[in-house]
Amino acid sequence: MASSAAEAKEGAPGPNWGASCSPAAAERPLRSARPHSVPLAGAAAGSWEEEEAGPLPEQFPSHLAAMTGREKVALYCDGLLKNCKAEDVNEAISKYLLEKLKQKEKWFGIWKTNPDFFFVSSEEIPIPYVGVFVEVTCKLLENPSANFKVSVSVAEPFSSNIANIPRPLVDEVLKEMDHCVPLLEIYPVEGQDTVVSDIANALEIVRFFYDFLWRDWDDDETSETYAALIEERIKIWCDIQNGIIPPPIAHRFRRHLEKYKSMHLELINYQSNIKEEPTAEEAIECWKKYYELIMLCGLLKIWEDLRLRAHGPLTPRILKRRKGYREDRKSVTYIIAKTVTPEMVKGLSSDTLIQQHDNLNSALDSCYSGDNVLLFPGEYKAENLSMLTEDIIIKGVGRPEETVIVSDPAHESFVVSRAQNVKLMNITLLQEGTVDGIVVVESGHTILENCVLKCEGTGICVLVGASLTVINSEITGAQGAGVELYPGSTAILEGNKIHHCNNFRTIDSSRGSLGGINIKVVPAPKLRMKNNHIHSNNGYGVTIIKPSEQLGVTTEGTVETAAAGDGEDSVSKLMQELSLEIKTNILEDNDKGISIVN
Repeated sequence: MASSAAEAKEGAPGPNWGASCSPAAAERPLRSARPHSVPLAGAAAGSWEEEEAGPLPEQFPSHLAAMTGREKVALYCDGLLKNCKAEDVNEAISKYLLEKLKQKEKWFGIWKTNPDFFFVSSEEIPIPYVGVFVEVTCKLLENPSANFKVSVSVAEPFSSNIANIPRPLVDEVLKEMDHCVPLLEIYPVEGQDTVVSDIANALEIVRFFYDFLWRDWDDDETSETYAALIEERIKIWCDIQNGIIPPPIAHRFRRHLEKYKSMHLELINYQSNIKEEPTAEEAIECWKKYYELIMLCGLLKIWEDLRLRAHGPLTPRILKRRKGYREDRKSVTYIIAKTVTPEMVKGLSSDTLIQQHDNLNSALDSCYSGDNVLLFPGEYKAENLSMLTEDIIIKGVGRPEETVIVSDPAHESFVVSRAQNVKLMNITLLQEGTVDGIVVVESGHTILENCVLKCEGTGICVLVGASLTVINSEITGAQGAGVELYPGSTAILEGNKIHHCNNFRTIDSSRGSLGGINIKVVPAPKLRMKNNHIHSNNGYGVTIIKPSEQLGVTTEGTVETAAAGDGEDSVSKLMQELSLEIKTNILEDNDKGISIVN
């Protein structure tokens, strides 16, 4: 059980740049009121108060703050971590920083470190960090994966975020540390050349990665899966920043993630302090800390898997990265058949690039954005339909009843899309055994044209911010609503038949009222309907789920109820819009045309 400090550091989150002293790790009971108890060589009595620190200079503005989510994905997944396995990330990050640092040896920055180095513990003074203006000297190391520290000295004029911090105290703390501090605790200041600006950007990129994207349980992920994981975490971070994920949920997630990091560091320090064979008490305490950490890790994984959504179907994430278009922008038409006959290609232009595949699954795996997949009459299965990321067209040749895609009961999902634009035409989707919606639009835009959807579970689910267009299609047999629209989603329904949905028995009156279309607010989805026939549903034609009360959790963890005024306004506006839309549709043999339920 005993382990050396060096061995313990190997398991610390991120490369050991001294992360235990970073601002993120420093957010705990702070020290204040009394100076660090170290002897001051040559310091005269009372000399500590002779020089008051000036204000800190401005550091370089954030580079990442101005970037969109897509730009962040391109930066990390297509650039910094391209084709990188999780286990190789630390080395890749180290090489990236070395390339930047070797361009300039000396520059100025703000050293932001743990207040515990300077003050006695106190919870009364909320100091997130102690900042000191320093001159940095970078001495490059031969081993790029070595612990990265830089040499610093107090720069002139003496500056800090704490005006009365004694200059000799700062000098003495740096002396104890051999004037070497973790690189990631340095924030370059403005007024220097573009090389230092590039170094500032690089440090911010690395900090963001280890603060928000990196997890120490990722080590077994392959390069393809790992890039997809990072892309999902960037999306989660953007959703938190944009308020798409409710703030109380985001707060709890961040709190648990910080708790995990703290417990992980605590376990490492505890193990490193066991110098010899551990006693029975020490071994028990190690196992106790370890299992607490594993349980918290499992909780965080679940939260990430469910995208931290407060509501919505429990759809698994798509862990497959979007390839986009080919470099030459050419598209390929995939023909799914044992052999390709002249009859199959007679409708294609002479310059069409054709590839033949025996099964739909392999064709979908080969697709780039812009490609087409042709299905000839028959029955198909394809688990890759649950991982649609490319802008493709999947088209059946002939009538939709002749080309049938059947779900696999071994998989929870049938068709799941996060492509920007994906289109399914002239096919029948037959759901057997899957528990999620027959089609789940996680993000982007999905189009269904001249299709038949024979549901067994839920119908079509359009998640937050996603878009759906359904034209001249049929939706039937759903146990819930035929179409479920989540807050902030968009749907266009034209010329469709939605019937015999909500086919389960329940004592829950609100669920029993679901029927053709189910709309959840707030904010209200955007729905456009024209020439649809919504009939014979065991519930209402269109149901609006009214948020009579919004429950939230404060930072103290207490439950509070917010006013539902926004919900009332959204419902009223939605009702007005739907009343106009319904006039161009036929609703019959349902319990009611439009219903509002709590």
